[in-house]
Amino acid sequence: MSEQSTQLREQVRERYAAAAVAVTTGGAACCGPQEAEIEEGFGAALYAADDREALPAEAVAASLGCGNPTAVAELRAGERVLDLGSGGGIDVLLSARRVGPTGKAYGLDMTEEMLALARANAAKAGATNVEFLKGTIESIPLPAASVDVAISNCVINLSTDKNAVFAETFRVLTPGGRIGVSDVVADDALTPAQRAERGDYVGCIAGALSFAEYRAGLEAAGFADVSITATHQVADGMHSAIVRAVKPAHADPATTVATTVATSEQRAAGSCCGVSACCTPGERADDPALTVGQAKTAAGCGCQN
Repeated sequence: MSEQSTQLREQVRERYAAAAVAVTTGGAACCGPQEAEIEEGFGAALYAADDREALPAEAVAASLGCGNPTAVAELRAGERVLDLGSGGGIDVLLSARRVGPTGKAYGLDMTEEMLALARANAAKAGATNVEFLKGTIESIPLPAASVDVAISNCVINLSTDKNAVFAETFRVLTPGGRIGVSDVVADDALTPAQRAERGDYVGCIAGALSFAEYRAGLEAAGFADVSITATHQVADGMHSAIVRAVKPAHADPATTVATTVATSEQRAAGSCCGVSACCTPGERADDPALTVGQAKTAAGCGCQN
């Protein structure tokens, strides 16, 4: 991981750790520093009143998302679901209710403070079919083909290596598994610089992929039936969107693992966004059949062309 990526991840961790502490001590959480500009499209207001009322107040207060993925993931009894970037646990607890006692809901988060809050919320809710894991969404600490559904709420846009997120999500899903994600997505016409103007990285805006980049990234990871539907605008040219995709039922687990390993090796060798020496005068496409711009677009990581 580059120094810049490490710094951005730490900024994200610090912001969400502070949000968890604020909720624990009786404050309120918000998504990013520009609360007045983007608060309306984020948080607990995006959930139905009966869902909010059935959960601990701390879980509702810690809601930082841009949508309600449990409402669109079509969860069924007995399914295993994974929430990428689970925060205070609101989507994990709602998922646990939907999949019932024969199912299971995992929450994955890298922030100790959020994990502590989420576990406390699960205990208050009396949820016994949940498990919270510490880790990053770029390296999911679960075996291959171990979950049926992956959800996420305004977290993937914060990752500095979205290709790894897509590859890892594909790996842990069972063949025929699916994703139902809420995320911030940019108009295709906006450049990365223009996205950055609309909000800082940990404020949920600057790290967003465009619609085309998001689709290309999921398809490159192996997903099929990709759909990305904007639900509401969170900034000029930036939208909360519902993202759905399916891991083909015929997906070969060996191929999935090999692809994930190859992606990891490329990152270790200094390759990202489908190119080597990214954003330097010596950058070149990993696939010689593509131009640098085509490789970055196909990779779907939002890197500058």
